Amino acid sequence: MLEIVQRGVSLDRAEKVAIMLHGRGASAHSILELEKYLNLEGFALLAPQAKGNTWYPFSFMAPDASNEPALSNSIRHLEDLVSGLYNQGLESEQIYWIGFSQGACLSLEFATRHAKRYGGVAAFTGGLIGEKLQPWKYSGDFAGTPVFIGASFRDMHVPLERIEASAKLMQSLGANVQKLIFQDTMHTIRQEELDWVNTHIF
Repeated sequence: MLEIVQRGVSLDRAEKVAIMLHGRGASAHSILELEKYLNLEGFALLAPQAKGNTWYPFSFMAPDASNEPALSNSIRHLEDLVSGLYNQGLESEQIYWIGFSQGACLSLEFATRHAKRYGGVAAFTGGLIGEKLQPWKYSGDFAGTPVFIGASFRDMHVPLERIEASAKLMQSLGANVQKLIFQDTMHTIRQEELDWVNTHIF
């Protein structure tokens, strides 16, 4: 099991839980800095720490085998974390996903492989994982879960085409997807993105 850094309300008192996934080379503590900018009052914040600071070794669009077994292990760790929340009496709609870059990709991938009514998904620069999208990997019903994806129109790591395809696939499973695509080339989180998710998700 991964180390989990916790902040916010204690789990036994929380009515909402945010699972926050850091980017490649970053840390659980770094993604938790978003607490300063997002409306997360009253949330339990859970930030898993990836081994070696990466959830999988290569690009999220690299040949699938090259990211194994790390990707499957990361998904399995998240399955264990979510199962633990369910065992504590929490429902899926009380769970929110927040990720940046590699963490955004993993957030989208996990939620779409286990589609159900979550509280929301905020993916700051991310898309579904795989050399090619394989719709058979994904199942369930998002039942209107609000999903946000924000990114540059020409991000160095996440092509716009993959964002568009990811959004379309998630919409086919019932997600309410909003994309904000910016006319810059920065790999970052913008104030406009924070404002949108604070208004519409948190």
